[in-house]
Amino acid sequence: MFCVDNRCTDVYFNLAAEEYLLKQKREDYFMIWQSAPSVVIGKNQSVQIEVDEEYMIEKGIHLARRFSGGGAVYHDKGNINLTFIETTSQPLFEDYLQRTVDFLETMGVTAYTDERMGIYLDGKKISGSAQCIHKDRVMYHCTLLFSTNLDVLHSVLKEKTDEWELIPRSRNVRAVSSVPSEVVNLNHFLDVSVNIKRFIHLLFHYFLTEDEKNSIYHFSRKDLAAIELLKVEKYADEGWIHHRATLKKI
Repeated sequence: MFCVDNRCTDVYFNLAAEEYLLKQKREDYFMIWQSAPSVVIGKNQSVQIEVDEEYMIEKGIHLARRFSGGGAVYHDKGNINLTFIETTSQPLFEDYLQRTVDFLETMGVTAYTDERMGIYLDGKKISGSAQCIHKDRVMYHCTLLFSTNLDVLHSVLKEKTDEWELIPRSRNVRAVSSVPSEVVNLNHFLDVSVNIKRFIHLLFHYFLTEDEKNSIYHFSRKDLAAIELLKVEKYADEGWIHHRATLKKI
């Protein structure tokens, strides 16, 4: 497995990098990354239903739509993103989830999961995940709330009510609504000497050394050019970000 320590904090570049590694490569990858303050919604979600757009604009928070499904999440420099991409004929998404929980165990944190593949501590969520399949390639990615600004998170992500709004969409595809959960930051459960920089280092080293065949991968100039093009043509494009959908209660 190639391990990518992606230091770019441009959410559009990072989402493009995921799709590029999924669709244009054949090797297995693990990528760790962070983004400047951003809301990232699932492929089939409605911006209007998930996001307080006035607050987002006021605070200068970016809005992005990812390639996978799942619910809306908030990213900032206190959040860590993990991406696993592999070639396989039998996707086992629970394996990636368990590997993440196993790492937390090495940090002295005993977490548990649920059927939606979230990770919890003391009944509160520290990680959400999403998955997708492209031919014989699979991608699993998740967040880890380390020291995220939870006040901003709660303000920019809309609370759900029993009223399910219908929003027209040309393709007549129904949007998936996020399932709200009470969240908490992981740093509350760690020794104060472990800051986010140290945590990321330990996290990356853990997956790098999982298998002696693993190695560090740096994006080549060709990679960077292709990712940047995908970013401009898709992920940073308003047409992709704001495409409309009708909502279905799930």
